[in-house]
Amino acid sequence: MKTLFSTHPKVLIGVVHLQPLPGSPRWRGNLESLIEFAVNDARAYESGGAHALFIENFGDIPFTKGSVAPETIAAMAAAGRAVRQAVKLPIGFNVLRNDARAALALCAVCGGAFVRINVHTGAMLTDQGLIEGNAYDTLRYRQRVCPQAQIFADVHVKHAVPLGNWSIEDAARDTVERGLADALIVSGAGTGLAADLADVERVRKTAPHTKLLLGSGVTLANVREFLQAADGAIVGSSLKAGGAIAKPVDAKRVAALVRAMNA
Repeated sequence: MKTLFSTHPKVLIGVVHLQPLPGSPRWRGNLESLIEFAVNDARAYESGGAHALFIENFGDIPFTKGSVAPETIAAMAAAGRAVRQAVKLPIGFNVLRNDARAALALCAVCGGAFVRINVHTGAMLTDQGLIEGNAYDTLRYRQRVCPQAQIFADVHVKHAVPLGNWSIEDAARDTVERGLADALIVSGAGTGLAADLADVERVRKTAPHTKLLLGSGVTLANVREFLQAADGAIVGSSLKAGGAIAKPVDAKRVAALVRAMNA
């Protein structure tokens, strides 16, 4: 974690929500405009003082539980390269819903430093159906194509419930010890919804030596309380103009959150 966590006491990773990509139901047919929007968001995060960026295919609903289409990866690579050239921040990829191979491949070609994997170990019941983690394949594929990329793995990921009586402590322990995740993510029930602070504290107690990130619902009002138990936050929704997720990133909101994190 030397390139990210060691340089900042508390890390802010801004999310570049890509607009609908080619092949998705809401694709608008203009890749250049989509890339320009993504680059502008990335620059706003950098201007506001964010420490890193996640790029994700947020506009591609409904998502698949398996591998995404080739055109999705191609478009994300084009956007990722443009963002990489526009800002100096470390970047990573989250290919929704759970395409770890695509995310690692994008890191390999775009200079990415980390990936987010929604279901890395265990199994979750989601709106895409049952998604099973595949740490075995993911770790071996990473070794082949992008060994430097770190794995940030969700524990009881949002928009999902665990299959069976699998406690958040058990999930966290297995994700680190058996899935070899580099950092853990705890989020709320859905996009923009805050995590249960008790869950964050339970994961922190279970994996005290593993970096812990908040994965949703972090705002100016709650960030200080949550960061007492976490090492940073992945934030998108609350940093958009007016707090509206479809709007551009507001650099002033980013700066205000960074100040609150460092207070």
